[in-house]
Amino acid sequence: QVQLVESGGGLVQAGGSLRLSCAASGRTFSRNAMGWFRQAPGKEREFVAGIKWITGSLKYADFVEGRFTISRDNAKNTVDLGMNSLKPEDTAVYYCAADSRVLGPVLTSQSAYDYWGQGTQVTVSS
Repeated sequence: QVQLVESGGGLVQAGGSLRLSCAASGRTFSRNAMGWFRQAPGKEREFVAGIKWITGSLKYADFVEGRFTISRDNAKNTVDLGMNSLKPEDTAVYYCAADSRVLGPVLTSQSAYDYWGQGTQVTVSS
């Protein structure tokens, strides 16, 4: 049974930093794309960042503006999202996701991802 478990969320002041981590179990995703999405209250879930380690592919949403860094540790089967210069508008539940396909690029659509974590809350105060 595949599980993705996020950790590292919390409350931070604007301008602060957080590091989210997603631990995968049940299978390895070293050849697959993994991504982070977020959903703010009353809004659609949106793509934040994605990585496909085997191809060295990285993709970020425009709103990231160089503030976030996605990384993968294949030995630990984890994917992290480092977030700096956080803004109140970054407040959301952040979800980790994994694409079961091996071929293809990092995609930004929710429908491309087959496995999802339960989410971790990030709250940025002004």
